[in-house]
Amino acid sequence: MSAGLVYGIQLPVQSQSTIYAEDWEAGAGPGDLVEIARTAERAGFDYVASCDHVAIPRRLAAAMSTVWYDPVATLAFLASVTERVRLLSHVAVVGLRHPLLTAKQYATLDHLSAGRMILGVGAGHVREEFEVLGADFERRGAVLDESIDALRAALGPQEFPEHHGKVYDFEDLGQRPRPAQERVPVWVGGSSPAAVRRAALKGDGWLPQGDPRDRLPQQISTLKRLRAEAGVEDPITVGAITEPLYVGAPGWDVGRRTLAGSPDRLAESLRAYRAMGVHQIQVRFRCRSRSELTDQMAAFGADVAPHL
Repeated sequence: MSAGLVYGIQLPVQSQSTIYAEDWEAGAGPGDLVEIARTAERAGFDYVASCDHVAIPRRLAAAMSTVWYDPVATLAFLASVTERVRLLSHVAVVGLRHPLLTAKQYATLDHLSAGRMILGVGAGHVREEFEVLGADFERRGAVLDESIDALRAALGPQEFPEHHGKVYDFEDLGQRPRPAQERVPVWVGGSSPAAVRRAALKGDGWLPQGDPRDRLPQQISTLKRLRAEAGVEDPITVGAITEPLYVGAPGWDVGRRTLAGSPDRLAESLRAYRAMGVHQIQVRFRCRSRSELTDQMAAFGADVAPHL
């Protein structure tokens, strides 16, 4: 594990919830994603991430929008125009699909990208999405728990993986190509008590969803305690999503929650995450265009990241 913070980014454009999307994203497309992914690679970002929703019900469309690119297609597309940056599903709602289908998609992605995939998983929250796909919304937590076990088997080294559980049961069914990585990292998303427990007991990483700074230390303490009580000794990558950032003086209203200012000021503030026990931060930048975003990313990589 690096002594300093590593940093990644949830890609814009590919999901356009009104909670975080900037106005310019509505008219953006594949070329913009390519430039952002290439900038991330040049600027030392550890990963680029893509979300997962299959279909948004009309009752939620005004807030969530219906723009949700498929994560496997998006990350595979960007794998072809990059060489180093890792590819994170943040998060794949794996309970919507049979584990062998999920494994086929992500094993192929890992194979094609020469081992750059991180499988981020989460329980999901849109009832209609589960119902139309014939998935169990009420039991999605228990299904996710078993799905992680099944995916461990299906993404492992065996050509004919085997899993026998309450929901899924398979053996003697071969899948190739195998992942390039010997062990595909599984990062568990969510901040509920059940999600933190799931990350502690089953995850290689934890992806909190919106925990403010003052809540993170207690969450991390709980995560470590649960892991210790279960006798899990492997290291776990603890993540955090930072406040919106702007490197330099914005000259426009970036919102009161945005952390803006000199690189030294940003670095000093962000180092507090490392002091809490965080290993990787997911950053996002206020911006009015793709070029302003890529300029911000480049400035962060050059002037802020060396001090993390």
